[in-house]
Amino acid sequence: MEYLQKIVDDSLKNKYLFGISLGVHHDGKDWFGLSGNFVLDEAYFIASTTKLFTSTLIFKLRENGKLDFKDQISKYVSEEVLNNLHLYKGKEYSNQITIANLLAHTSGIPDYFEKRRPKNRSLKSQLTSGNDMNWDFQQAVDWSKKMTPLFEPSKPDKAHYSDTNYQLLGNIIENQYGNRLKEIIQKEICNGLELSQTYLYADTSDKKPKNLYFKSNELHIPKAMSSFGADGGIVSTSKELMIFLKAFMTGKLFPKSYLKEISQWNRIFFPLESGIGMHRFETPWYFSPFKRIPELIGHSGLSGAFAFYAPEMNTYLTGTVNQIHSPGNSYKLMIKVLLELMKKSGSQQAL
Repeated sequence: MEYLQKIVDDSLKNKYLFGISLGVHHDGKDWFGLSGNFVLDEAYFIASTTKLFTSTLIFKLRENGKLDFKDQISKYVSEEVLNNLHLYKGKEYSNQITIANLLAHTSGIPDYFEKRRPKNRSLKSQLTSGNDMNWDFQQAVDWSKKMTPLFEPSKPDKAHYSDTNYQLLGNIIENQYGNRLKEIIQKEICNGLELSQTYLYADTSDKKPKNLYFKSNELHIPKAMSSFGADGGIVSTSKELMIFLKAFMTGKLFPKSYLKEISQWNRIFFPLESGIGMHRFETPWYFSPFKRIPELIGHSGLSGAFAFYAPEMNTYLTGTVNQIHSPGNSYKLMIKVLLELMKKSGSQQAL
């Protein structure tokens, strides 16, 4: 296990990394380590890794017969939300958007968070500058409506990552369950898995989660973090994220047969592909030219948080590098861990 700790410690040599939390499950054993300014079991924002929780709730609704992937979202959102949601080249496509389109980022709806708004900077740019602000679901949708869609829904081989998709899924979940998302996550996921440090951030006075970093700047943006909701607002730890990830991948949260069905991949941005509610990462050859790294399925976040499973190795990886400026460092960390595990397994050593 010392070799894993060395990988974590060495990773702090990368510029702008001040703390790392890592969880590894391999060969039937768990290992958790940290370095820098992280302390044991410290909670952090998992950012877009939240989307695995949101997907889980949609899968549960499907299992209970409340909706289906092919359903048009017009059945589940208000006319106010739907009107002009997807106006592309003068044609309204809003009524053609399905649940699967939102889950797989094949709706063509623009991203309210990262895309530049008319006559304004992107929301991401404002927040990373330290300009904290809050918004609600309707504002996120309205911002998106002022942007130009990327393509018509379900266009073959087209996908575009958009946080707006998951804002819409969050609204559908609340409408179907008849409750607030925070309470739904607690009841449907956290209670059953006995997750005591995992929750949707909603109280701006809550100082438990570790602040994010952008370059050398520590960001205290509680208004924003309480606004992300279904697309990026969950707080967790590497240990509890590991419990959730194992449950997600083994059929404890929804029928395991769904995993094959949702593994329909479209490239969103190199080297990530999106399935229906989760992502796949396949290592470019130049990351490791002498050894193929098995595919990883799961999700990551702009904060450098991640929760991925390597099916070929039956290995789970959770954690964060807690840096918005260079979230790619989380993938470099995972690759180093996998390479070392493969090396140790080859010499019949494990955790």
